[in-house]
Amino acid sequence: MTAKTPAPTTLTGSHIRLEPLTRGHLSDLFAAGGNDDEVWRWQGGPTPRTEEELGAKLDVLLADDSFVAFAVIVLATGRAVGWTTFLDISPVDERLEIGWTWYGSAYWRSPVNTEAKLLLLTHAFEDLGMGRVQWKTDHLNQRSQNAIARLGAQREGVLRRHRQRPDGTFRDSVYFSMLKDEWPAAKERLTERLARG
Repeated sequence: MTAKTPAPTTLTGSHIRLEPLTRGHLSDLFAAGGNDDEVWRWQGGPTPRTEEELGAKLDVLLADDSFVAFAVIVLATGRAVGWTTFLDISPVDERLEIGWTWYGSAYWRSPVNTEAKLLLLTHAFEDLGMGRVQWKTDHLNQRSQNAIARLGAQREGVLRRHRQRPDGTFRDSVYFSMLKDEWPAAKERLTERLARG
């Protein structure tokens, strides 16, 4: 059975809403995380120092139809505080990746990431019929690895010398995944964590 191909959609939770990313989110996004070296340290390319520089990154993402990109909106303010995407999508193989995710540092270790992943994973497994969701991250990005592991994803392995960083060095990529039969237990843990705040 082939899974459904993801399309732009809106997913709403208790704290955040994920909606199709557009250029209309640019000012909020720059206010949340532009010109912040810690936010962009692992994102590839230099830190956007101006709204125009962040707009160029956003334009690259929007021009690539292999991504389904979401703006992350905090319901309490109505402001975009980051973006996240579905990528490496293969409905015939029932798999996709969640990646190119960032949030303004004020939202790290808040309900934002937990609920974003709960919404994305629910959509991937329950609406689209995916059998596998994966993540990859730089082997030096321990914060990201810890966040992925807290979702209940399993560390699968490392692709050595996988991608070149902006400074010319090469990173190893750590891969994680979650399978559809692991999702119910992970969903329960994420829901409980979100309820605790």
